[in-house]
Amino acid sequence: MEHDFLTSHQSQYKDRLFKFIFGRDDENSKKWRLELYNALNGTNYTDPDALELNTIENVIYITMHNDISFLLGTEMNLYEQQSSRNPNMPLRGLLYFSQLYQNYLTKNGKNLISTQLVKIPTPEFIVFYTGSETDPKEWTLKLSDAFMNKDNSGAYEWTAKVLNIHPVYAKELQKSCKALYDYSCYVYRIKNNIKSGMKNDEAIEEAITWAEKQHLLGNFFKIQKAEVIGMSLTEFDEDEFKRICREDGYAEGLSKGQKDGRMEKAIEDARSFYANGASIELIAKSLNMTIEQVNEIVKHPVLKRQ
Repeated sequence: MEHDFLTSHQSQYKDRLFKFIFGRDDENSKKWRLELYNALNGTNYTDPDALELNTIENVIYITMHNDISFLLGTEMNLYEQQSSRNPNMPLRGLLYFSQLYQNYLTKNGKNLISTQLVKIPTPEFIVFYTGSETDPKEWTLKLSDAFMNKDNSGAYEWTAKVLNIHPVYAKELQKSCKALYDYSCYVYRIKNNIKSGMKNDEAIEEAITWAEKQHLLGNFFKIQKAEVIGMSLTEFDEDEFKRICREDGYAEGLSKGQKDGRMEKAIEDARSFYANGASIELIAKSLNMTIEQVNEIVKHPVLKRQ
């Protein structure tokens, strides 16, 4: 029964909590999104509708699940939340922005064949990282770090600004963006509960009860309790699965396993993860397999490497 409960939540709630709070089109989300923008930029805009959401849904090839993008005047903003360090964020951001700009050009009837310079909104890419107190407060990731041939010219650069929103650092944002502070307090409450030995579902239930008593985000955790539970279970189960994969040496993906002759071990682990409740999609993404490959593995118990 517990397995069915977790699976139903994993399949039902596709958004991340960060996006659910800051990236929707309801009154509270608009208010919190504007509050967050003002806090980051030192501005004092008062009209939540001035931020025009343009988030692209289901961009599978980029696999950015919890992004929020919006236009404000002449700025194109992209906010992304990450629970672990990812050095590939500049490239992911570049690919995502290229789609945003394509949509912008089409919507506004801009023609790149024109002899006149086509003006586009200025990009701003922020990654909110739920790191530890020992991680830096903030840093900048550069696309050039991924170049095969080192290039320090800056001629082909794209960056992602990473902000550590651990409550120790988030306190500085509390006065200007309490919504972000409340979000970070809830996330770290769950993390601390898990560190103390609680199971994921127990840790989340306790954190939600605590958040309700603390009136974090007003009545959000009370009103949206079912949705918050579902999204939190999905996120923390996925984080745990990725951690296990890293510890087992599969961070490099299936291709490395093929080269090292360890395909049998990869197949064995895929079946094990599936038996323990991991979804087909999560296994495929974490082991760099296709969904078809995982389906074939879990449905054929005697399947061996060809």
